[in-house]
Amino acid sequence: MNVKVNELMSGSVVTTEKHKSIEHARKIMERNKVSAIPVVDGEGRLLGIVSATDLLRDTNDSAPVGTIMTEKVFSVPQYDDVSTAARVMRNHRIHRVIVTHEQKVVGVLTAFDLLSLVEGHRFVAKNPPTPASRKATKRS
Repeated sequence: MNVKVNELMSGSVVTTEKHKSIEHARKIMERNKVSAIPVVDGEGRLLGIVSATDLLRDTNDSAPVGTIMTEKVFSVPQYDDVSTAARVMRNHRIHRVIVTHEQKVVGVLTAFDLLSLVEGHRFVAKNPPTPASRKATKRS
């Protein structure tokens, strides 16, 4: 399978900046029907991520996004194989990775995007190996 991340990712990414309010991030997520948005600097470089779970915290909605964002964000280059992204997501038990190009955010790849490979028959699961048949032997 030689499918690249940029073939499956969502390319129209909504982002926010760390000085914007939590309420601002919430409205962006509701309006765009997304469960997380990357936090970027003025150059579009990834600083963190804010998810719906982060918004559940008991915080002041006028506080900056930087106070609740997760700074440890997993990203993959847009020309990597999707198998790399899938491995990162599985190993770290996350639902999405941010896609970058030259350190700038260009997309998001989610677990649902990966499912489109199976749905589109672009990935075919192998049959499980059959158990070896053992001959019955008599012991004396």
